Amino acid sequence: MLESWTRSSTVSAGLRERAEIVLAVAGGAGVSGTARTLGVSRPTVIKWRDRFVAEGLDGLGDLPRSGRPKMIDDAEIIAATLGAPPVSLAVTHWSTRLLGRHLGVADATVARAWRAYRVQPWRQGTFKFSTDPELEAKVRDVVGLYLDPPQNAIALCVDEETPTQ
Repeated sequence: MLESWTRSSTVSAGLRERAEIVLAVAGGAGVSGTARTLGVSRPTVIKWRDRFVAEGLDGLGDLPRSGRPKMIDDAEIIAATLGAPPVSLAVTHWSTRLLGRHLGVADATVARAWRAYRVQPWRQGTFKFSTDPELEAKVRDVVGLYLDPPQNAIALCVDEETPTQ
């Protein structure tokens, strides 16, 4: 397993280095020789050798790191993103700054979640919420033309597209 980690392109660089350390020490290179060959410190070689002896392959993995726990779960960010923004904001979709301010987190946190789940609210291929206060009246007029067109008249629909307006 250790030898496959040293050849793998999908294993992290840290895990590869740890496997190389263990293999070198097991091959008789010694602590100082391994440190010199791999360009790491002696304490690093000793640490990974001892962890491997004590815990085996599991000992070469990263331990949980300390730090402030997440204030908001990515699922909450994605759920909020998929909902419509409040009418008071007068926007059709969320931006990282607006959603971050709305949820009380940094916009970088929102951007990180969007990248992780490949969410791009500005590239929606579906209906976007309009901020036009007269939208309902306009929709009724257009739908009314289709349901009850004037006599001897033709009702045409031309969608607006940027290059052909």
